[in-house]
Amino acid sequence: MRFSKWFVAVTLSLSVAGSVDLAAQEKPPKKQAAAASATPVDEVMNTLFATRRFEQAAISPDGKKIAWVETLVGKDGAPDGNTAIFLTGLQSKEGPARISAATKQVSISNKIVIADGFQFVPRAEASVAWSSDSTKLTFLSDAVKPGQLQLYVKDLSNNGSMRRLTNVKGLLAVPRWSPDGKTIAVLFTENATRAAGPLVAETPETGEIKDAFFEQRLALVDATSGEFRQISPADMYVYEYDWSPDGARFAVIAAHGNGDNNWYIAQLYTLDADVLGLMKSIHKPPLQIANPAWSPDGKKIAFIAGLMSDEPSVGGDIYTIAATGGEGTNVTPEMKATANWLAWTPEGKIVFGESVEGDAAVATVDPASGRIDSLWRGQEQVSAGPWGTNVSLARDGKTSAIIRSSLSDPPEIWAGPIGYWRQVTQRNAAVKPAWGEAKSLHWKNEGLDIQGWLIYPRNFDPAKKYPMIVEVHGGPGAAVQSSWPDAGDFAIALSGAGYFVFQPNPRGSFGQGEAFTRANVRDFGYGDFRDILAGVEEALRAAPIDPNRLGLTGWSYGGFMTMWGVTQTNRFKAAMAGAGIANYQSYYGQNKIDQWMIPFFGKSVYDDPEVYAKSSPITFTKNVKTPTLVIVGDSDGECPTPQSYEFWHALKTLGVETQLVVYEHEGHHFAKPADQRDRARRTVAWFDAHLR
Repeated sequence: MRFSKWFVAVTLSLSVAGSVDLAAQEKPPKKQAAAASATPVDEVMNTLFATRRFEQAAISPDGKKIAWVETLVGKDGAPDGNTAIFLTGLQSKEGPARISAATKQVSISNKIVIADGFQFVPRAEASVAWSSDSTKLTFLSDAVKPGQLQLYVKDLSNNGSMRRLTNVKGLLAVPRWSPDGKTIAVLFTENATRAAGPLVAETPETGEIKDAFFEQRLALVDATSGEFRQISPADMYVYEYDWSPDGARFAVIAAHGNGDNNWYIAQLYTLDADVLGLMKSIHKPPLQIANPAWSPDGKKIAFIAGLMSDEPSVGGDIYTIAATGGEGTNVTPEMKATANWLAWTPEGKIVFGESVEGDAAVATVDPASGRIDSLWRGQEQVSAGPWGTNVSLARDGKTSAIIRSSLSDPPEIWAGPIGYWRQVTQRNAAVKPAWGEAKSLHWKNEGLDIQGWLIYPRNFDPAKKYPMIVEVHGGPGAAVQSSWPDAGDFAIALSGAGYFVFQPNPRGSFGQGEAFTRANVRDFGYGDFRDILAGVEEALRAAPIDPNRLGLTGWSYGGFMTMWGVTQTNRFKAAMAGAGIANYQSYYGQNKIDQWMIPFFGKSVYDDPEVYAKSSPITFTKNVKTPTLVIVGDSDGECPTPQSYEFWHALKTLGVETQLVVYEHEGHHFAKPADQRDRARRTVAWFDAHLR
């Protein structure tokens, strides 16, 4: 399960027990939409949509240049659907230059967008990778045909010449240069019908339903001729890979069959770069693995292993294994933190990004001695990509580039020695928070140290008492950090509308070590919910919160915990359950990623139905008295729509005030700005109706 953070102005039927609202079918009158634009919710959403986003930062191996992928905004200050790549030197006095794969103004659209002085047509550019000599960049762009990414190379040593290398049909991702600079590896899903991953909207299925999947394979592209060949077996889905130092092999994480589902049972393999399909399993882990990285001497492979609930959100301990195979060695046992990313230094140490009690941090570990040295820690988020704590590291193992943000500071590109970064961009200098400040809270429960974030209401007055909404994060393998909210963050709108928002990191979360992450196995809704209730008491002690005006919300795992919470207590006076799970027994046969459930529940639902019933909100629905809004996308493969319908139907039948809102062709992650806005408005309106 995972969380995502959705401008249709609609009148809410708040007093009817059991109304269904197919949100995507409604269109607002223009005057109504304009009138709503001045509300606190819209101020928050306008701030989020005006924020320039960075999808990737990549420092050159020599540490002298930085490239990054950036989302763009149009004249109206709103996102225009484009991403672009920019390049600058660390010592450059000139501003960043934009790299463009489009040589002609050819478009199916007549709309020309002006941004940062560049005139261009709507398109996507992404996935930057540097050659080892720092003279070339490869990246993906759909400049020729919108929606179809192709691989390009820009030669910075040859007057910036640029060439398109591929002409394929399908999904390309994660290009990386070979050590000798002659070949580019890339992940390729031929004839893919949608973007990879279970967060995106599922393709509707009709007729006879069969197991059908598209395998993501590893392919090699000649950097001169563009010759393209797939080298991994046709029946294997490759999730991640790394070149060996000599360029002869790859370390890959892969699994047979369905790519969305089988990540949970993937193994570590080596793959020959020259012999088609020559692949050898060197490690079958008991839990999930991620981030394979070959040591500089080519003798070992490092990776992260642990209990993880979602492919993009990885965390655990750091392991090493001989490149020939054998037993893996945990080099960070008993670490009270969660590693999210790693890379080797030239000296043979491992630098890694980590979550520590809701903070982001970077450290090193010596695989030989197990000694861990902290390099930096802060109450913010740093990354070189979209998930977890990670950096883009230069060849010296010290210089890096990051995307840096917090709840008080919007994202910007920073670069320099780890922990001593300097700001490179000023894209969001004019963007200011439309919500209150955040404070880190710590409390104890049942012998565990727990942390969470308390976001104050905007324009906070200490002489007043405020309502508070508890927002439970998704996952459960994840952690809330102080980061600038994404465009789909409905909960931050509550702070803008005058609520305290409490975001706990209960047992099962990342940030306190593997034992803490595994502490909710076969116990969903019990110990973790008690941690949350203990955190509510801590929040009441810390701030002027009205204990009689508490609400509960969350998405994905947080949606489940919301459904669960209202069956366990009447303390919350209103709730919004987003993409939740009402019945783990029926869910097992409905969702598209059932492999995630075995590590958390111990057995399949067919072998141990009782453990699934024990943690199912539907088992305890007759306890519910709390007015509950239920929201979901109609194409959600992770937490399918019937789960929300089942919970809504139960509440409606029992006479509990409820409403179900289903969004057309939205997956687990809401992608449409109109739906993102509408979700935030509905959520705030629901709590206003019951807590004001």
